[in-house]
Amino acid sequence: MSLLKTVLENGGFAVTAEMAPPKGYDVSHPLEVAELLRGKVHGINVTDMQSACLKASGLGLCIHLKQMGLEPILQITGRDRNRMGILGDVLSAASFGIDTVLALTGDHPVVGDCRETKPVYDLDSVGILAMLSKMEQEGCDCGGNPLSSVPTLFKGATVTPVYEPLPLQIHKLRRKVEAGAQYIQTQGIFDTESLKRFLDAVDRADIHVPIMAGIIPLKSAAMGKFMNENVPGIAVPDAQLQALENVKASGGKPSELGMTLAADLIGEIKAQSLCCGVHIMAIGAEKNVPAILRQAGME
Repeated sequence: MSLLKTVLENGGFAVTAEMAPPKGYDVSHPLEVAELLRGKVHGINVTDMQSACLKASGLGLCIHLKQMGLEPILQITGRDRNRMGILGDVLSAASFGIDTVLALTGDHPVVGDCRETKPVYDLDSVGILAMLSKMEQEGCDCGGNPLSSVPTLFKGATVTPVYEPLPLQIHKLRRKVEAGAQYIQTQGIFDTESLKRFLDAVDRADIHVPIMAGIIPLKSAAMGKFMNENVPGIAVPDAQLQALENVKASGGKPSELGMTLAADLIGEIKAQSLCCGVHIMAIGAEKNVPAILRQAGME
């Protein structure tokens, strides 16, 4: 059974981290970093060609993690596969005991590094969730044909808390939950007030699903500014950008302040019981996750 599901159903504070497969086939470094996360997180999301940039298969790295005794979360986008390809990968993952998935629509190839690629988008995130739910309920494939064995999955989706108009994001969340999403990981948030506003809107909409707050440790003010300008739904506060600038100007390490800011935010979320857990997106600095959790008082 999914460890993440067990923690969330038992009312625990869940922690997941995220990592990308290599741009190549040598997985030694990701596996070394993953070992540092052993016992620190309840699941490791493996991205599916994030930002539409070519990487090794997420399924491949998930299998490696599972064979190490870790808990992979298979991210699945609709960008690169039709419904047959998606379901085939899910069934293959299940044969290795990988039962936790996260459904995404996926960034368009024009923003990535293989821009002549033709997207598929046979299904979006809601369609993927609905197909997997139907498979579980009816024991059939995407064409309605019976399967000889049917996995039980723990299905997740994403949401963007800092989004205008917010009602549109709440509507998308409702559709994902109705299609079968059993947990939610949010886009990165940087303060508890924006998270509270979103969670209040979810409560008013009478939507009930475990929500994990997305945490992005900033490495520099430039990183925060870039995300503000280029990543929809990201809003790094000016005060944090200025603090990172000040550290750099004084000869310090902005990345260390970014880790502290992330740790403080995790601590606040947990202390105030705002949501069911956190999802840490360290973006290439996964080795820092244990230190962030330690600073947050999570060890």
